[in-house]
Amino acid sequence: MKRRTKPPTSKPSKSPQLETGLLFELPEAPPPEPEIAPIHDPVWTENKAKLIERYLYYFVLITKHGTYIDGFAGPQEPDKPKMWAAKLVMESEPRWFRNFFLFEKSVQGIQALKALKAIQPNKPIRRVEIFRGDCNVKIAQLLDAGSVKKTEASFCLLDQRTFECEWTTLVRLAKYKSSGNKIELFYFLPNHWFGRALAGLKKNTSAVKNWWGKDDWETLRQMNGEQRKDIFAKRFKEELGYKSVKPWPIYGKKNGGAIMYYMIHATDHPLAPSLMLRAYRKAGLPKEPVEQLTFLSDDALASFGT
Repeated sequence: MKRRTKPPTSKPSKSPQLETGLLFELPEAPPPEPEIAPIHDPVWTENKAKLIERYLYYFVLITKHGTYIDGFAGPQEPDKPKMWAAKLVMESEPRWFRNFFLFEKSVQGIQALKALKAIQPNKPIRRVEIFRGDCNVKIAQLLDAGSVKKTEASFCLLDQRTFECEWTTLVRLAKYKSSGNKIELFYFLPNHWFGRALAGLKKNTSAVKNWWGKDDWETLRQMNGEQRKDIFAKRFKEELGYKSVKPWPIYGKKNGGAIMYYMIHATDHPLAPSLMLRAYRKAGLPKEPVEQLTFLSDDALASFGT
């Protein structure tokens, strides 16, 4: 008589909860911040426009095109044209930036921008638009209209004095592109006079509240400069979603001295921080010939994208 055997039973598969011990899967970890070498030679205020122009020189050599947005585009020192970022960028060679969107509040600044536009060569054909008014309002209108091509590498300079650039403007710029690299930012965070500016606020605190973007702006009073730049870098990564955020010190004097600003560079491209380091080191020097720029490899050209 044959022995009756039980059919084999398969063991139940382990659920993800049992395997990991968690009810839900953890979100994907953010990419690590690209490492850069320490900086030794400080950039000071008279060279900050050259720093911006130098970085964008590298930027456009890779992208071969680009859109430049400047929220405070008029000259800060009308008698010092070498300190005017919009002028240096517009006149930089090769002239591969295709579109310029320039915002300015003052009448004098608008006049200077119009004069700058008027003296540009006819070729290459480039779009230069000048907007008078509050950049927070005007940039929102520009983006809402879809005037910035989402397939084009784009860069925005926000060289504010203190509390002029509202947090909602940063959110709009960061969220504008639904795919690819976000609009790169150079955001100037005031430092040396920040405490005095904050202490001078009495009843009208709406400006700093809009600048900070949250109701707890009073916490800024207890922070020193290092803490402020660190919290801004953290918010740029966590709230705006940039993959790399690095604050670069801008000093008051050629040999160092007080840090006047931190220029926060926010980008999604892994190559950009090393380009920024090179620009920081070379800001006051003559431009290198293209053939000396070894970072212009096929991989870099293919990966920088939009």
